[in-house]
Amino acid sequence: MSTPHAARRTPRAAQVLVTGGAGYVGAVLVPMLLERGYRVRVLDRLYWGKGPIAPLLEEVELVHADVREITPAMLDGVDAVVHLAGLSNDPTAEWAPDANWQMNAVATERLADACLAAGVRRLTYGSSCSIYDGLSDGCVHDERADVRPRGAYSTSKFYGEEKLQERAGRDFCPVILRQGTVYGFSSRMRYDLVVNTFLKDALTKGRLLMHGGGWMWRPLVDVTDVARAHIAALEAPEGAVAGEVFNILNDNYQIRQLAMLVAGSAQLFGHPVALEEAPLPAFVRNYRCSSRKAEDVLGFRAEVAPLQSIAEMLERVRRDGYADFSHPRFYNIDWMTLLAEVQPNLAPFASVT
Repeated sequence: MSTPHAARRTPRAAQVLVTGGAGYVGAVLVPMLLERGYRVRVLDRLYWGKGPIAPLLEEVELVHADVREITPAMLDGVDAVVHLAGLSNDPTAEWAPDANWQMNAVATERLADACLAAGVRRLTYGSSCSIYDGLSDGCVHDERADVRPRGAYSTSKFYGEEKLQERAGRDFCPVILRQGTVYGFSSRMRYDLVVNTFLKDALTKGRLLMHGGGWMWRPLVDVTDVARAHIAALEAPEGAVAGEVFNILNDNYQIRQLAMLVAGSAQLFGHPVALEEAPLPAFVRNYRCSSRKAEDVLGFRAEVAPLQSIAEMLERVRRDGYADFSHPRFYNIDWMTLLAEVQPNLAPFASVT
């Protein structure tokens, strides 16, 4: 099949399977892979439909399936896997804990075994820096930290890490990317991530709430940089990365810093924004991480700082006539709840065969 990228491909370009390729990160990663000459197969249950990757459907092979039911045919001819599928973030995991465990933990273990059986050597895994949550507030944690995940999401992600590392060896090279809290624009847009949520609240409410004063720390990374990190992990020398864990972040920011960046940027677009303190929620995340290992070993450094990403999102929203921020498709739990009501067989907690 002829594609716009065909001229840049070798006769046998590497084929990459992207699980969750129509999701928030996947919709950004897939076109990057095509630009680099990879052949791409997307495995996605399409909770958000084909819209996020609609412009690419003639260039990719789409497998409409659940990551929990991986089959040998899905890995036929595949050289590497980027594993992004699963439920994301703490609220979503706590909302559907059984599905979270099946999709983030068990499915990752099964996918690793399927890769070994199919001879797929390289796999990159989208894990999470939330694994560090609960460690000492005064430390900047690197990949050697003795982590003790405390939430359903981070616990499931850490289980996936452990199972991948157990299988790492001569025939299998998993690379684990602990991604910071992601922000930025994607064609599968989300407004339930801290920076994106602040932007939505700035435009719709004219105020931003800083719970507990907003002194909590988070490692942050733009979605474009997350995609770039997975490509760096795919292309790194096997001996340097097999079974290794890498923190992926732009920098560590306090929540109040992010609120100020969003408020100042929104005001430049003609939207006055008030900053208000609010009580702490019952569950508070507060941790910092180091990305030195990714820089030293992968040669990867995040490029898109929050201020740049905020400006891009504001420009896109203004250009598109301001989005309907209330639409449930922008919020994981709202959308999944709606699916459960109108299309139960598609809901994430529906059984798979």
